[in-house]
Amino acid sequence: MSQRFLSIHDDCRQSSVPCEPSDRSRREFFGHISAAALAALVGVELSASDASAVPLTNISGAQGAANERTYPVPSADTVSIDREAEVILVRFHQQALAFNLACPHENTALRWRQEDGRFQCPRHGSKYQPDGTFISGRATRNLDRFAIRRDGDKLIVDVNRLYRSDQQKAEWDAAAVAL
Repeated sequence: MSQRFLSIHDDCRQSSVPCEPSDRSRREFFGHISAAALAALVGVELSASDASAVPLTNISGAQGAANERTYPVPSADTVSIDREAEVILVRFHQQALAFNLACPHENTALRWRQEDGRFQCPRHGSKYQPDGTFISGRATRNLDRFAIRRDGDKLIVDVNRLYRSDQQKAEWDAAAVAL
């Protein structure tokens, strides 16, 4: 069994009950396999080691136009949370992305697990890569992305334009800014 597969199941390692392969759900297993296959197809692997150095910061975006929040372009890879606007702003692998703070499964606020380089829902354990791609858990889709654009040294997030990967794939894929 690979070390990468074991690292995804940290909940098992933290429990007092040993985790055998049979203890893992089929959904988690196939979720992991699907994420790995997708990464292989696009030629990119977003490993936990790449993201484990990404720090978490709290931010407060400035109110722009009626439905927009404005943030400075981060100078390095980071995860920033604007709790008031319920926006997660991520700079990772030369891209800026904006996500809804709520897990798409049951709208629980997500947490950034820096040591694992991923987002996790504290309620049911759904896990996501830094780019919002679903890894495993009870959720059935990627994190929802807000429309985002760059204006000079600012990122503009339209909090009224939220894209679901399962319903608006083209818009979800395009909701990123190359840096």
